[in-house]
Amino acid sequence: MTATSEAPAAFRNAAARPSPLGLLIEAIGDITSRRRLVRYLVQAEVKKRGADTLLGNVWWILDPLLLMGVYVVLVTIITSRALPDYPLFIFAAILPWKWFTAAVTDATGSIVNQHRLIKQIAFPKIVLPVAATTAGIVGFGFGLIPLAAIMAFYGDRFSPLVLLIPVIAVVQYVFTVAVAILVAAGNVFFRDLGNVVRHLLRLWWYLSPGLYALSHLDGISLFENPVLRFIAHANPFAVLFEAYRSVIYGTPDGPPIPPDWTSLLILLVASTAFLALASVAFKRLEPSFAKVL
Repeated sequence: MTATSEAPAAFRNAAARPSPLGLLIEAIGDITSRRRLVRYLVQAEVKKRGADTLLGNVWWILDPLLLMGVYVVLVTIITSRALPDYPLFIFAAILPWKWFTAAVTDATGSIVNQHRLIKQIAFPKIVLPVAATTAGIVGFGFGLIPLAAIMAFYGDRFSPLVLLIPVIAVVQYVFTVAVAILVAAGNVFFRDLGNVVRHLLRLWWYLSPGLYALSHLDGISLFENPVLRFIAHANPFAVLFEAYRSVIYGTPDGPPIPPDWTSLLILLVASTAFLALASVAFKRLEPSFAKVL
C-alpha cells in the first residue's frame, strides 16, 4: 500500500485543490484565451440591449439627461443649494454611475440567465460577468455625446483635460469587473442577491458625492468624526466622482484641473487586489455552478 493511499481522503483532496495563486492564473488564462468568446458575448449583449427597447442605445443619451433634469430641479428649486453650472457638475457623476449600475445589474444575472448553456457546454464561466461589464463601455461611450454637448454649452469649462476621461474610466473598469465577478458568483447560490444589489446601489449613490461635492461634508458636524470622515473619503466613487469632475467641471470658481493622481493610483491598486480576490473566489465556486443551476 502506498503512502498516498494510506493518507485520509480529506488530506488527499486538500493536496489536489489548486492554490489561490493557481486559481488566479487560471482565471486570467480563461479570459485571455477566450478573447473571441468575450468579444462575441459583448456584441450579443449590446445587440440585445438595443433590440429590447424602441430607442435601443439612444437611452444611454436620454436616461442621463432625464436624471440630470430631475436632480437639477430637486437641488436648485427645492433646496436652493445649487453650485454654478450645476447640470454639468451632476452629469459628470451620473454618467459613470449609470455605467457602474448597468454593468453590475447585468452581471448579477449573467450566469443564472445562461444556465442552459452552462449545463450543455464546458467553457470558463468567468467570461460571462466580464463580458457584461465590458458591454457597458459601449453605453458609456454613447453617454459622452450629451456630455460633450453640455460642456460646449458651458464653454468656459471645456479644456484639454477632458482627454483624461479614459484614464479615469480604466480605474473604474477594474473596480467594476471585480464587483461584477463577485455578485455574479454569489447570485448563483443566493437568488435574492439581485434585489439586495439594487437597494444597495441606490443607497450607495446617496452616500456618494454624486449630488454634492465631497468638500461639502467638511461643514457637517457628523463627519468631524475621523472614522466617518475616512469612510466617506475611502468610498471608491468619492474618488472617481471627484476625478471625473476635476477634468470635466473643475471647481465652482475655476476651470478644470488635473485629478488627484495619488487617490486614483491607490484606488487602482486596491481594485486590482480586489479583482484578484474576486477571481479566486469565483474559481473556487465555479465547479458547483452546474449542480446548483
